[in-house]
Amino acid sequence: MRRSRRPTDRRVVCPACGQRLARADAREYDKHGNRWERGEKAFEYLCKPCHDALSHQARDGLEDLLVDLGAGEVDRDAFLRGYTAAVEGASGEAGGPDDTH
Repeated sequence: MRRSRRPTDRRVVCPACGQRLARADAREYDKHGNRWERGEKAFEYLCKPCHDALSHQARDGLEDLLVDLGAGEVDRDAFLRGYTAAVEGASGEAGGPDDTH
C-alpha cells in the first residue's frame, strides 16, 4: 500500500543545519525577505531552532548587496572587505567600534 503524498506528509531539509524533518514541523523561509509577495517563488524550510535563531529585522536590499558582492563565489576575505566597505559607506561610519579619532 502506498503512503499519501499530501504536502503535510512531505519531508524537507533545513538549509542551516541539515536536519531532515516533516514539512509540518518546519518554518517557511523566504530568502528574499518578503513572504507575502509569493508569485512564483520557491521557499526553503528551516527547523524551529534555526528559525528562532534568525534575526527578524528588515533586510531591504540585503540580498541584492550579497549578490553584487559575489557572496559564495569570491573568497571570504574579499567578500568581507567589500561588505564592510559597503555597509560603512551606507551608514556613513568612518570606522569600527575600536576606531579612535
